[in-house]
Amino acid sequence: MIYEQRALNILYTLVTLSCLFLNVSPALALFTGLAFAFKGLGNKLFSSRKSFILQASIVLMGFGMSLNQAIEASKTSFLLTALTVTFTLLAGLFMGKVLRVDKKTSVLIASGTAICGGSAIAAIAPVIEAEDNQITFSLAVVFTLNAIALLIFPPIGHYYNMSQEMFGYWSAISIHDTSSVVGAGATYGPAALEIATIIKLTRALWIIPLSIVILFFRRNDGEKRINPPWFIGLFLAAIVLAHLLPEGITAFATLNWLGKRGMVIALFLIGSNMSFSQAREAGGKSFLLGILLWLFVGTFTMLLLKSHFNPVAL
Repeated sequence: MIYEQRALNILYTLVTLSCLFLNVSPALALFTGLAFAFKGLGNKLFSSRKSFILQASIVLMGFGMSLNQAIEASKTSFLLTALTVTFTLLAGLFMGKVLRVDKKTSVLIASGTAICGGSAIAAIAPVIEAEDNQITFSLAVVFTLNAIALLIFPPIGHYYNMSQEMFGYWSAISIHDTSSVVGAGATYGPAALEIATIIKLTRALWIIPLSIVILFFRRNDGEKRINPPWFIGLFLAAIVLAHLLPEGITAFATLNWLGKRGMVIALFLIGSNMSFSQAREAGGKSFLLGILLWLFVGTFTMLLLKSHFNPVAL
């Protein structure tokens, strides 16, 4: 058993180094991770680091972003983000009621779809006092659809002749987790990556007001714990620092590269940690809710962008 674990650790180390130095694509990294999970080659030691690697990579990527563009994207995408977050949450609660999915699971899936996938579910779950099975179901639904999104969004974008700018907006609003938003953007092009990352992280900030709103409606139940995404503040700090110290452009470029490669490593670890048994146990209704809600927000956002796409107006 000890030798098997050592061999598995060596294998994970080799794959991780390959993702870092061999220019492995985000999709290939995720596929490799899913293959490991399918073969039962999960590694708790490495997988336990995936959240830190993901968040650290996002912070490092901030050193390669433009502060002026970040401000402009945040300003111009506010209305679009507010509309899609609000309508997705309302649609999720309505669909959940129609499909007779329990309310807490509906809230978790709707939050994960509207804001930022697993991070939103993790933040909202203690606020609504969700049970373990409800959290597991919601995560299984969101993570499964999130993995699919990374693979199908770039081809859809090319099919509809989306510009990199438009794809950045669409993927940032329509894909659940930051990892797949960044992966899809990186696959589509550098401009799509930058816009998608900025808008996605702006969208992730909605965890905070949503948690406060839920706390307001549950204020009579006593104090609830909130887990705000603090790494977003560090990401913004990295953008500001790079703006204030232009003489460090070479060092910042290296940090940005390290962040992009770290994101690929995180995608591999996320894929390798996928539980197919949990996905099966999540239940048909929960998956149907997640799929319908995902189709709703993706279609709604695409139609809105194609009909009125003008970053300045949004």
